[in-house]
This record gives sequence, C-alpha cells and structure tokens, in this order.
Amino acid sequence: MRQLPPSVHYLQCGPLHPDSDLPHYLQLLWVQAARDESGSVDREHNVPGRPLIDPSQERFAIEKALMKEPAYELDIHRREVVLKSIKDVASHRGWHILAVHVRSNHVHVVVEADQTPERVLNDFKAYASRSLNVLEPNRRRWVRHGSTRYLWTHDEVSAAVAYVLYGQGESMAVYCGLSAC
Repeated sequence: MRQLPPSVHYLQCGPLHPDSDLPHYLQLLWVQAARDESGSVDREHNVPGRPLIDPSQERFAIEKALMKEPAYELDIHRREVVLKSIKDVASHRGWHILAVHVRSNHVHVVVEADQTPERVLNDFKAYASRSLNVLEPNRRRWVRHGSTRYLWTHDEVSAAVAYVLYGQGESMAVYCGLSAC
C-alpha cells in the first residue's frame, strides 16, 4: 500500500466531542447491493491494510438469490455524482472530508464530523441516493448500514486516509481534502 506524504503523518486529530469521549474522525464504508465475492469485513477484520474475510461462494450465492433487482454498479458518471453529493452534504453539515474514493461497487470516506458515524453514513447515503435518483429513480443501490469506525489517533487517521486514497487499486472518483495530497 502506498503511504501518504510525510507531512500527513503529522496530521493532528481534533479535540474530543465536548459532551463525550468520542473522536471527531471517522472512517466509513458502504457498498452497493450485491457486491462481488472479493471478500468482506467484520468487527475483527476492519482495519486498513489487514486481510479481509476470505470470499465465500456460498454466502455470495445466498445473497444473490435474495436480490430483488440486478446488481448495481457505478459507472464513471455515477461515481462523480456520488462524489459531488458527498462533498455537498459535508459542506452543508460543516464536516471536513479528508479522503473519499468512490469505486464501482463501494464507497470509502474519511471525515471529521461532530456526529456519530451512523448519522454521517446515513446522510452520505441519502444525499447520494437523492442525486442518483435524478438519473435513475426508484432503484435500490446500497446495502443496509455499512462499516463505521472511530479513528482515535493521528496514526489511525493517516493510515485510513492512505488506505482510502492509495489502497484501493486503480483510482476512480477520488477526492483528498488535505493540503499534503
């Protein structure tokens, strides 16, 4: 995995929430309905750079059989629409995006926000869906929920940003909100 420029390793995590012990930095991932069988994460396999859960043909077949619509894939135009909607909601809510990578079948975001990861994830998904509905209405795109992680240290933030920007293979729709990118 490619590392961030050295200046990003000195990125300072923001203060804790005034009313809780939760950090402001979050790493989010959500996927389109019916992803491929390339592997997945759970609570024990949810660290950037660590191995995924091995693919399961059986699990993939069961999930595919339960689908009510064909698998959804984001082409280049739709990826840009999703990227713009994420940037728009972050701006509207006063959140600071550190990194976004919209792939053909999933989305990664590292963001500084004063909300719970579930709230931020739901807002990003809702805005993206609203924007995509202009192109193709009434289409189920996302699985329920997604992966949400608090990032507690500057090392965790730097690793998450590096993973989102450089650890995903070929760049698709990418945004970096750091001056060091």
